[in-house]
Amino acid sequence: MIHLVFETANIAALEAAIELDETLAGKIVEIKDDYAVGPLLDIYETEGYQARRDWWANVLEYSPWTDQLNIVDDKLTVHQLIQSLEEDPTEEIWIWMGQNTHDVSGYYWLMSQLKAYQGKLQVLYLNNLPFLNEKGQLFYPTHLAEIQPKEFIKAKRLARPITLSEFELDPDEWKKLCQENEGVRFLEGGKKLVSMPINFYDKEILSLLTKNAQKLPSALAHILSKMKVKTGDAFIVFRLKALAELGKIVFAGNWEKGWKDIVVQMPGGSSVVVED
Repeated sequence: MIHLVFETANIAALEAAIELDETLAGKIVEIKDDYAVGPLLDIYETEGYQARRDWWANVLEYSPWTDQLNIVDDKLTVHQLIQSLEEDPTEEIWIWMGQNTHDVSGYYWLMSQLKAYQGKLQVLYLNNLPFLNEKGQLFYPTHLAEIQPKEFIKAKRLARPITLSEFELDPDEWKKLCQENEGVRFLEGGKKLVSMPINFYDKEILSLLTKNAQKLPSALAHILSKMKVKTGDAFIVFRLKALAELGKIVFAGNWEKGWKDIVVQMPGGSSVVVED
């Protein structure tokens, strides 16, 4: 059994669940790119792949994640998955998805390449399903890492094969999104993704900034904790830079020293940073 997830935090969550239930034992593999943002045109071709890589190089510049460009190789991951399925006729892949755009976009990108292995792919989509939190209260998680390990054991009963109908229809939906090639994908409900412009998050990002100066890491932490629809920190900084070019925010500091040296503020606000 191979467990496939789309976020690093989900690996630890699954590992903890496997410790409680040995029937879940298996290799955990992560699809690392965030296909919810960035260009998708001709993504399976060399030119499209390189265009996306170049875009990410721009987004990750001066971030703590610049080395990710050399770590992320989802094409190789898919090659290795196919190799595992070919070499072992009993092997199967369990695809774990939370109800969020990141996971669903990754699912579409992945399964569009695995139609030949229909019957060997199980999907566990935690779509609008209740779980118990640490206090024993019901809640509806959007990300797998929010679920307690013992609740993962119950979640395994949700595993079902990706149907032949899904292998016919879902790749067409993904192809449409790739051809639209907008900057953002948004999850409307179920597995329904829609294309949105690159500035989709800008209004909410602006609303979550304080008027006065903040260190960029503090501003990011606040934005990420309050955003209704989550996206990555590097993408938020990418949009903050775009907003600065429009004169809607002001930066101070040396980008070459990294995010920790950057101060962000609204025009007209105090330039005094009141935090550590």
